[in-house]
Amino acid sequence: MSSISVVLADDELLLREAVITLLTLEEDIAVVGSANDGHQATALVQRHRPDIVVLDLEMPGPDGIETASGIAQLVPETSIVLLTRHARPAVLRRALEAGVSAFVTKATSVKELPNVLRTVFNGGRYVDGAVATAALAESRCPLSDRELHVLRESMDGATIRVIAERTHLAPGTVRNYISMAMGKLGADTRVAAAQAAWREGWI
Repeated sequence: MSSISVVLADDELLLREAVITLLTLEEDIAVVGSANDGHQATALVQRHRPDIVVLDLEMPGPDGIETASGIAQLVPETSIVLLTRHARPAVLRRALEAGVSAFVTKATSVKELPNVLRTVFNGGRYVDGAVATAALAESRCPLSDRELHVLRESMDGATIRVIAERTHLAPGTVRNYISMAMGKLGADTRVAAAQAAWREGWI
């Protein structure tokens, strides 16, 4: 029986080790590398070319979706499974757009993960049922890509000048995008607007 090679990335050491321990009990699954952030995960995938990489959504540096997008371009033969605590429909949409084959919430029993990996290895897809149902009823994001971009850079409370430098836009342009986003979201500040967009899974 051929093994399904897996790279696992999660910044929570306890969870990462627990999942590795579980997977090593499966005769047809081999964990060939583990990482605690997106950069390490990408490097390991490039080195080992595993069948599957399992990524946590929230990691230091590039998050799981950003890492997934990069891996999908660099090593397209590796399938991607995303683990998340934040099972919002918009996050699911972004994950699928990034090339993710399975979307698994951390509320799922860890014992189900091997079956998810087998499904993906055999060319299938897996999406948490509750998230899929919610996604069908989700309203579309009212913000433009530019508005989302500046709000993403506002999450840490950065000033207009800093946001302008990060986005390579003029300060006045940044103010306009933020003002439009605040109006659409009914937010009083740019940080409040960014937090509202984050809660919806749009950034």
